[in-house]
Amino acid sequence: MRTTLSITAPFAFTTAALLLLAMQAFQPKTTRSVAPAEPQRQYSIALGSDSTRLYLPDDLEAALWAEAPMFFNPTNIDVDARGRVWVTEAVNYRKFNNKAETRLNHPEGERIVILEDTNGDGQADERKIFVTDPDLVSPLGIAVIGNKVIVSCSPNLVVYTDDNGDDKPDRKEVMLTGFGGLDHDHSLHALVAGPDGKYYFNTGNAGPHVVTDKDGWTLRSGSLYVGGTPYNTVNHGKQVSDDGRVWVGGLALRINPDGSGLKVMGHNFRNNYETALDSYGNMWQNDNDDQVVACRTSWLMEGGNAGYFSSDGTRYWQADQRPGQTIPTAHWHQDDPGVMPVGDMTGAGSPTGVVVYEGDELGIQYRGMLLSAEAGRNVIFGYKPELWGAGYRMPRTDFISTFPQVDENYKWDKIENDARKWFRPSDVAVGADGALYIADWYDPVVGGHQMKDGKGYGRIYRITRRGQNPRVPRLDLRTVQGQIEALKNPAVNVRMLGFDLLRQQGEKVLEPVKAVLSSPNPYHRARAIFLMAHLGAEGQFEVERLLKAGDAMMRITALRALRSITPENSKANSGLTDSQKALMPLLGNLSIDPNAAVRREVAIALRDVPYADCRNMLLNLVKGYDGQDRYYLTALGIAADGKEESLFADLRPALPADPAEWDQRTANLIWELHPKTAVDLVKKRVEAPSLTADARQQAMTTLGFINTPAAANVMVELTRSADKNVAAQAQYWTGFRRGNDWATLLNWDEVMPMKVSSAEQQMLAKRQILLDEYKSDTEKRRVALDMARTPEGGQILVGLAADKKLPDNLLRAVGPTILKNPDQSVRTMAKEYFAPQSEKLSETGTGESGSSASAKASEAVSSPEIAQIAMLTGNGTNGLGVFKANCATCHRHGREGNDVGPELTQIHQKFDKNALLDAIINPSAGIAFGYEPWLITTKKGQTFYGFLVSDGDQSVIVKGVTGQKHTIPTKDVFSRRQYKTSLMPTPDAMGLTKQQLADLTAFLLKQ
Repeated sequence: MRTTLSITAPFAFTTAALLLLAMQAFQPKTTRSVAPAEPQRQYSIALGSDSTRLYLPDDLEAALWAEAPMFFNPTNIDVDARGRVWVTEAVNYRKFNNKAETRLNHPEGERIVILEDTNGDGQADERKIFVTDPDLVSPLGIAVIGNKVIVSCSPNLVVYTDDNGDDKPDRKEVMLTGFGGLDHDHSLHALVAGPDGKYYFNTGNAGPHVVTDKDGWTLRSGSLYVGGTPYNTVNHGKQVSDDGRVWVGGLALRINPDGSGLKVMGHNFRNNYETALDSYGNMWQNDNDDQVVACRTSWLMEGGNAGYFSSDGTRYWQADQRPGQTIPTAHWHQDDPGVMPVGDMTGAGSPTGVVVYEGDELGIQYRGMLLSAEAGRNVIFGYKPELWGAGYRMPRTDFISTFPQVDENYKWDKIENDARKWFRPSDVAVGADGALYIADWYDPVVGGHQMKDGKGYGRIYRITRRGQNPRVPRLDLRTVQGQIEALKNPAVNVRMLGFDLLRQQGEKVLEPVKAVLSSPNPYHRARAIFLMAHLGAEGQFEVERLLKAGDAMMRITALRALRSITPENSKANSGLTDSQKALMPLLGNLSIDPNAAVRREVAIALRDVPYADCRNMLLNLVKGYDGQDRYYLTALGIAADGKEESLFADLRPALPADPAEWDQRTANLIWELHPKTAVDLVKKRVEAPSLTADARQQAMTTLGFINTPAAANVMVELTRSADKNVAAQAQYWTGFRRGNDWATLLNWDEVMPMKVSSAEQQMLAKRQILLDEYKSDTEKRRVALDMARTPEGGQILVGLAADKKLPDNLLRAVGPTILKNPDQSVRTMAKEYFAPQSEKLSETGTGESGSSASAKASEAVSSPEIAQIAMLTGNGTNGLGVFKANCATCHRHGREGNDVGPELTQIHQKFDKNALLDAIINPSAGIAFGYEPWLITTKKGQTFYGFLVSDGDQSVIVKGVTGQKHTIPTKDVFSRRQYKTSLMPTPDAMGLTKQQLADLTAFLLKQ
């Protein structure tokens, strides 16, 4: 059962819009939802004449705790020990893409705002501005830890210190700098204090990130991702950090409070908005993408590869998508060794803040619930993670939502502007009083660096147990008991106050801290274990005793606590410290623990341990693999990193001599390790007719990840196999690998020369005529007009125009013809160069790094025109026909269409009618990240237009509008350009009527 809260919009944002906010727990087949305590009831709050509903579990209630104008555009919140809510604002959000003159503006910089309920009535009544700082440009994270306020705002992690307690900063320090993503969503996100006394935070994939900690250790991380803002123009993968490793994409990071000890905890996310830690030390992470099937919530294994880019950061998942792979599988590289399991795939959306609720104030049934704010879906997802082998099951509920059922199929055609979609939860936090606080960005759109609400409105909601108004406890931090109460507080960063004060006192507080081990709340017990490891030799002895505890989670926590006080060498190949050597016997004992999750933690701890020091432990861990647990297999891969050949040499004598007789457990191990010395054995499995097709395909994949000339030669040999299925797979792998990992292993021009079609050869010959200074203008005009009528010729003409190799008279002469080219992509590109000046969509940049400017705002279809179309009644059946005729070339919806542009099957979960129409009518206003079109021209004059899905040292890969991938050797590239005008044509270019747009929208919004 659900309860509803009636609230009202404080003012009208559109003619027909008022905010409909809702919260509800939805139970998918695999979830275990929270049972309501009482029948459904409805509550109302008199905020105005027009009231609507909130939905939430029936034993909880909600209140509007604060709203604009107390603050504006909240991106992140935190709660201090006094129960005050601190807010980071982003009023000046994306000025480069949101230039409406009527929008709110803070010319002096963004603000940090403090909100307080001074009279305890459950609503904020006091607002203070902590700081206004011009250096803050769309800050995305805040942590309040004692008198320090730590703000995440790329390129800096900034610490403001309030020395005298007057709620004004007395000092400002940049703790870390060098993060990419200025004024970008895919950038530096909120910091949170962990149960080990260290700070955890993350950053999205808008690199490069070149960051040096206080010890002088430097992180270097990047990928091929550029775009999103004018400041994110140069980035690349294969960057090596001081630990000798290549980290890519979005990162989960840890650092000591003094700015030393920077460590990568996980990598290769896309836009991991926030990391949540529970008191056991588990890291929980969400991640998003513009593919509407691919958002996720995951348990993060330390050192894990989340699988968005290729492992070196030079390729998008589209470049690596193998024949037959679904988008979710390919998107997170789930068929690749070395990649952690995806977790819960939530579908469309834009996930933001996350937190684990560990208090008892909402009711014991909510203790341990992971909460993930999903701004794109207007929902707070709730999880009760369940230990499952070496990983976690993650049953999901729609815990808080603006709809009674999140995925319900509403009659969108009857709704001009459904403001229920305007609920954009940017963060969820636990208060010092045990209540939940939810920040609502409130906007018709989310993503694409856009905003539609020019007034900067925002809200904060407070969720409590029904009929109760919990108060903030008064913490006397001068006493040990007060410090322990702070350690037990439900607010994440408040706990750090008690932790620090108790840690400073050492062994003399060991007994009162040990007493916390008898708390009925297991999270309190876990916090005590982490703290005891810091309380001298006696405290560490007590923690070591807990390595034999009956509860596996206590053993895991004890091991993590001991590791947290064990100094590590941060330099590559630097060996073990004395403290690490002392830890080895304990790891040896746990390597045969009966619990897979405990053994997983041992595996993770062995990553940087030389093989000679951990051989027996690794062999024990391998014996514990059941052949099915993907989390455990991933942990084994982490443990064996850099030690694969030595481990395989020890395993090989016990394996059947005939690889076809290997069991699935062995095949999985070899797939994960893919040792170089296994090439011939793996080849025999590929060729074994006695094996299943899946087993042979797994062997083929194993071979494809072995980066040696022997593996490449074997794969070339397999292209000539009599088995057509084997030959086809080998053909794929050779065509794929020759452009990246195997590029320099063979002479590919000799082994498998690339072919140029006869039509393209003819057009390249005509291109030479256009460049021949001795040919007459008449002949050039005739040749150019002939080329302008064909797709191949049109592409070459566009390349010549982009490189400024066509004179103005020729541009004018062929313009009318090329703009009618049969290839839609040619027509789209040609507008940049051949259309009359008044019709051009943008000015094109020049040179290697040039890019076109954003489409002029004046050319976008206005809101009244969109509203006019929205008022039409659409026919979904007719809309399917419109989709097939105009959209299916690039987009997939259900079984219709192709996987070139973003998948649209679940687009109804992310957009209401007006927002979807805006995206269709103004495709260049908010291009999905990673779908900015590129134009690559070669030295021979070939032209390739599409999405850049790989950009490496040896080659670039462009995915064209038909889905075909073109691999171009880097040495052959003459020029490259990124465009801000969408590859998707406008409705006018496709000749669509307003009614057809209404029909198309009705089809896409129909579930």
